[in-house]
Amino acid sequence: MGLSHNRIYGLMVLATFFWSGAFIAGKLALREFPPFALTFFRFFFALPLIFPILYLREPGNWWPKREQWVPLITLGIVGIFGYHAFFFSALKYTTAINSSLIASTNPMITFMLAALIGQDRVTPLRLLGMILSFTGVFLIVTNGDWSVVSTFRFNVGDILIWAGVWCWAVYSLLGRSFMNRYSLSPLVVTAYTFLVCAAVSVPLVIWENPALYLPKTTLVGWLSIVYMAVFASVLGYLVFMTAVQKVGAPRAAVFFNLVPVLTIIQSVIYLGEPFSWFKLVSAAVIICGVFLTTRPEADGQADENPSPAAVRPAVSPGSEV
Repeated sequence: MGLSHNRIYGLMVLATFFWSGAFIAGKLALREFPPFALTFFRFFFALPLIFPILYLREPGNWWPKREQWVPLITLGIVGIFGYHAFFFSALKYTTAINSSLIASTNPMITFMLAALIGQDRVTPLRLLGMILSFTGVFLIVTNGDWSVVSTFRFNVGDILIWAGVWCWAVYSLLGRSFMNRYSLSPLVVTAYTFLVCAAVSVPLVIWENPALYLPKTTLVGWLSIVYMAVFASVLGYLVFMTAVQKVGAPRAAVFFNLVPVLTIIQSVIYLGEPFSWFKLVSAAVIICGVFLTTRPEADGQADENPSPAAVRPAVSPGSEV
């Protein structure tokens, strides 16, 4: 029941659509919830959805084996909790331009780490695709105003975003390695990393003192969290981990560069914001970059018949990243 690469890529586009909507939902929710509470509730609400799906789809595989717990806990802390705790904390300090520029380096960092540990290899077309996709993101977030470069300044939020990007890159690469090494399915990884994230968040949620903000929350705030839990978390992450398993972390990660494009489209539809020809051209540059990076021809036959090194990186235990 394998999915073709084209279907995987189509599902990744859908996942990025959900994630782009999560930026709007996250902004709304952060008006009422502090960062760790938002991280906790997003994945706590996802648990009653993801675990029944896991039990129905994989009834004989729903409870992890002893040797699978350490990989799952590691992925949950580094990727799910780490990324979102850094991201939601960063939004309090940094600008949208800075955060978008820094977050758009995610595919490059993932690709670089994958090449270093032997999970992937550099080809001219794929390198060109990475450069094009980053260039398109840069043009969109700066609107072609090169003066932004001269006024670009790092602050605490920028550092937090940067830390979150590295957490996600490590999570992506470890995810494929652990799924192959420990026979973990994408559904198992998604469900239990959500559980780990919610559990790790509890002490920090208590530290934020829920009595201060819970009485002031509104329906809009809770619906924003529900959206992130159902669409951005359960559906988005399940698709992402499936893509990581099938096509590798670098190809899956490059779809993050579509998030700014889809965010602009949703802003036009739901908020009535103007969509300029300049932004349309920038979006086309990003899409071309994604195509060059993900097309099977970029690696010859490596995608269809991966070598053992591509499936199980030739690294010593404990040195994956």
